[in-house]
Amino acid sequence: MSAREPLPPATPERAALLQVASDPVRWTVLFHLSSTPCCVCEIQERVGIAPSLMSYHLKVLRESGLVTATRRGRWIDYALAPDAHERLVSALPTSVAGDRR
Repeated sequence: MSAREPLPPATPERAALLQVASDPVRWTVLFHLSSTPCCVCEIQERVGIAPSLMSYHLKVLRESGLVTATRRGRWIDYALAPDAHERLVSALPTSVAGDRR
């Protein structure tokens, strides 16, 4: 794609997925989950925001399908969804994502 060639229009789904990931708090959560699944208390320690706000951001990430939640007794473990990386890369324009698609 040349510098003068316009980008193809963003689909609502792609734009929504990138919007979810672009929030600094959610980006930080995704970064931590990219190395290992964590319980919500571990994520809370690493991100350092109010529990109610953390709950909201985790809900947005779950609803977008970027993270999964598994109940373990009274704890909930969060993990990066198996296809999260692929979905985020494919949401980018080809000139940004390269030939990975």
